[in-house]
Amino acid sequence: MVQGTTSDAGKSALVTGLCRAFSRRGISVAPFKPQNMALNSAVTEDGGEIGRAQALQALAAGLEPHTDMNPVLLKPNSDIGAQVIVNGRSIGDMNAQTYHEYKPRLLESVLQSWQRLTDQYHFVLVEGAGSPAEINLRDRDIANMGFAEAADCPVIIVADIDKGGVFAHLYGTLALLSESEQNRVTGFAINRFRGDIKLLESGLDWLENKTGKPVLGVLPYLHGLHLEAEDTIESQQVSQNGDEVLQIAVPILTRTSNHTDFDPLRLRPDVEIHFVRKGESIPPVDLIIIPGTKNTRTDLAFLHENQWDKDILRHLRYGGKLMGICGGYQMLGNAVHDPKGIEGDAGSTKGLGLLELETTMDAQKQLKRVAGSLSLPDREAVRVTGYEIHAGITSGLALENPLIHLEEEVDGVLSEDQQIFGTYLHGIFETTEACNALLSWAGLKQLATVDYAGLREEGINRMADAVEQNIDLDKLMSGTFFK
Repeated sequence: MVQGTTSDAGKSALVTGLCRAFSRRGISVAPFKPQNMALNSAVTEDGGEIGRAQALQALAAGLEPHTDMNPVLLKPNSDIGAQVIVNGRSIGDMNAQTYHEYKPRLLESVLQSWQRLTDQYHFVLVEGAGSPAEINLRDRDIANMGFAEAADCPVIIVADIDKGGVFAHLYGTLALLSESEQNRVTGFAINRFRGDIKLLESGLDWLENKTGKPVLGVLPYLHGLHLEAEDTIESQQVSQNGDEVLQIAVPILTRTSNHTDFDPLRLRPDVEIHFVRKGESIPPVDLIIIPGTKNTRTDLAFLHENQWDKDILRHLRYGGKLMGICGGYQMLGNAVHDPKGIEGDAGSTKGLGLLELETTMDAQKQLKRVAGSLSLPDREAVRVTGYEIHAGITSGLALENPLIHLEEEVDGVLSEDQQIFGTYLHGIFETTEACNALLSWAGLKQLATVDYAGLREEGINRMADAVEQNIDLDKLMSGTFFK
């Protein structure tokens, strides 16, 4: 099990790299995360929902994602509450205190998934959540040491040296664990090191002497590494080439979900993407994309509070293009209704009124992978793939001329003036043909050749290369790291 001193310490990246490194050696390996809290999720082959990081780790291991890889997923819908997803399906919303009291009942589901994976695979690589040293979360823990103790799993602790204070992070985390938990820790890993490793050696020696635990590896800082983020919105933008670059703005909502939708755009040399934060105005751009959200009505209010509705209307008056994905698509209509209080308080909220449609929230969430064709006006139909994760049912005149034809349904709405496009499809930019068609619609005339799937594979392989070069995998697999 890989646990971290902090969130974003490198747990997901290390497990991803280990999955690929083991898979390269012909070893049967699978990823596992007992409890995940993230608004980035993926749809599995068995029609469930898991954290995006575990889907990427499954890809690294050469597997299809499965709900056993992340049996408990929390999707925050307020500062004190979240939707609780167990074995890929929502069991309802809980506030923090209710969930804390409920966790012991979830441990059985977690251990059942763990057992099924360990029965099937030679190695199961487990990712913790946040830090095991959060004192207030130690009781009833199922995400870190609580799981490790229940499953009798050895633990590696990783820290990000780029954040600073790496020795304090590692030493302090270990010191805050119980004696049995400390004995379970087999060593440390340090992530994102820059510079001459010789300058770090005295610190490594001190840490090993002070704790009695080995440093199992020091992973370098990999400039320009792309691995799909579990929850943090990445602002990294590749350097631009050429004179013509399409400018895109994405307003960041309070519950923005599946922001990995924008990774294929962020990595293109012919696109510059601006993530617009609270209190900022949307700058002059070619295309505005309203992202998905876990709470459409709340984020509609947030959009108005920031006066982004005015920015959007001004953008349209000047001929700019507008796109909405999932919850952002729902906002483009006349109203969003939630009579059962699926996403919060029951009621209705007026939409932006830009498309002739309305959405009503329903308890039955749509979870599916899809494939089909995208037919934009005056352009040849192109292949499109994606996935749906939404609770709303949308209806209205705007749906009479769909642009996306899937195996069992249709999707995709375009306004009469062809300025506004709405879709439920997450991942719509991952297919090169569909991405190019949409960017061409948005005004990009000279399209770069970009293979997003290839870039994703490159990121996984770079991480695996770093793991193989800096961690003794033979020793790890032989069990000599383990007591």
